[in-house]
Amino acid sequence: MNALALILALFAPAHPALKPQIQYTLRVDSTNLSGWTVEMRLRNTSDTFRLAMAAHPEYDDRYYRYVRDVEIEPSGTVTRVDSAVWRFEAPRGFVTVRYRIALPPSEQGLRAAWRPFLTPTGGLIGGPHAFMYQLGAEEMPVAVILDLPPSWAVATGLSDALRPSDQGMLRGKQRVWGYAAQDAETLVDAPILVGRLRQWRFIESGVTHRVVYWPLPNATSFDTLAFVSGIERMVHETFALFGRAPYREYTFQFADGAYSGGLEHHSSVTMGAQSADLARDPNAVIQETAHEFVHTWNLMAIRPIEYQNITYRTQPPVSSLWFSEGLTMFYADLLLRRAGIPLRDSTRTAHLERLIGSYASNPAYGRFSAELISRVAYNVDPGELGDYSASTHLQGELIGTMLDLMIRDVTHGQRSMDDVMRLLFDRVSADPGPTARGGSYRIDGHVIEQAVETVCGCDATPFFDAHVRGARAIDFDRWLGMIGLRTHVTWGPAVYNGEPERDLRVWGFERDTTIRLVINNATSIWGRAGLHSRDRLVSVNGAAVKTWLELRSKLQALRMGDTVRVEVMRPAGPFVATVVVAGFERPTVRLERLPNATVAQRRLAKAAIF
Repeated sequence: MNALALILALFAPAHPALKPQIQYTLRVDSTNLSGWTVEMRLRNTSDTFRLAMAAHPEYDDRYYRYVRDVEIEPSGTVTRVDSAVWRFEAPRGFVTVRYRIALPPSEQGLRAAWRPFLTPTGGLIGGPHAFMYQLGAEEMPVAVILDLPPSWAVATGLSDALRPSDQGMLRGKQRVWGYAAQDAETLVDAPILVGRLRQWRFIESGVTHRVVYWPLPNATSFDTLAFVSGIERMVHETFALFGRAPYREYTFQFADGAYSGGLEHHSSVTMGAQSADLARDPNAVIQETAHEFVHTWNLMAIRPIEYQNITYRTQPPVSSLWFSEGLTMFYADLLLRRAGIPLRDSTRTAHLERLIGSYASNPAYGRFSAELISRVAYNVDPGELGDYSASTHLQGELIGTMLDLMIRDVTHGQRSMDDVMRLLFDRVSADPGPTARGGSYRIDGHVIEQAVETVCGCDATPFFDAHVRGARAIDFDRWLGMIGLRTHVTWGPAVYNGEPERDLRVWGFERDTTIRLVINNATSIWGRAGLHSRDRLVSVNGAAVKTWLELRSKLQALRMGDTVRVEVMRPAGPFVATVVVAGFERPTVRLERLPNATVAQRRLAKAAIF
């Protein structure tokens, strides 16, 4: 039985409401793990149609570069009309398009958790790295057959298209798995973890959650009960916050051999989790997991107004990432504390002290608004802020914390940012739209401001004018004073492992076979020497430097008092800077109780876990 016949025979009983218009077959051959082949069968209703590779809004890895051997049957011609778009001319009726994804060379060191890979024991496939989609047919339902090595299992956020008894059936020397997506965006938003997997399940509020782990062959043993338990407790607190899920089922996809971090999806998450780290601490990646999981609500459901539906074009700048990322950071920390899970910062107070210290050490936050820093967070070359670097995650988390304190104070502890998040999610749920991507309800700074004002019954415009649309540095004592706290800030030499820390606030990125500098702080020794972000690096101490790894190696070899001669090229001509390696100062922040703090303020602080 061929793939199409298998789909037509088994898809309808499993999903009678969906009739797939496009059928994909993705095949992995264990004898050739350099990539995979994809077959698309679709009905051609005109003389021409176009297929494209989707661009992810945050991490567009441009896998259109790795598409090979595109062909069409039974007859027709193929023309590449854009870097990510192919035009097909063929007789009307059913046609089959075939192509291969040839994986790029492996990354040095640990790989990014969201990028695909293949090994003899499994890998990560699917998503925008695998599937073309038909332009003009984005809302058509699709079916996917996976043709995989016989020892491999599958974990994905896609819906089962085959009966449970038929999933993973043997067909020759391969196993066949069937899945469905209601539209093209659902398809490319659901990566597929395959291989020799370990799997666990739990139910939260009637919703099934799967935890899946792909181990390396030499993986270290770890306490899987504690690992899954931490995730389950985190999920429970997230449901307590939002009330319900924006998905029918959810899959946590963890892969060994990838660095800690991940990427959110509507019904799954891809995460790196090294077994050796989990052996030392079963909750080693719980904070990153919480961050990506909260994104399921705050980014995937509560979407920025600029977020596009599926497209092959670059995502335009997003002005509200301070909220989508920063409030997600805020809740990744807060929900885990509510769940009683120990974190890097032993207390919420210690966490806020560290954040304020990082904020105070960086003059960028007093020069650039939260909306501007949001707009340059993704899809731009480094150095967009000139000789400054800033984190929309840090800035947004602190803005969210101060808004939380403001709401608690005005409402006498009756409301908080929890109510703002629930309000926004309720509005999304009330406008579901025709597809999985939701309706027309989107957020920007004004929508967030109105939600805050609805919850607190107060005027939030001055705050948003100053710190979201404007670039005024946050007066932390003003807002902390509402819960009876204040900051005590001292400055001293930066120290690392008991030794004075060298000022290495400079790095480089590769562009057009050259290295371009990025100055993190204009007051650093590099900025004061006259170097600027995006200077084209020519040499360091007379030696040519052509890669970021070379530059990093030279920077790490520097010692206090060394003199460095840096030659760069600018449009105006060459420039030579002489830099003497020295230390720098860093603030230490401590939160203190106000001597006249009231009982009401102390209660607010306790409710906010301070």
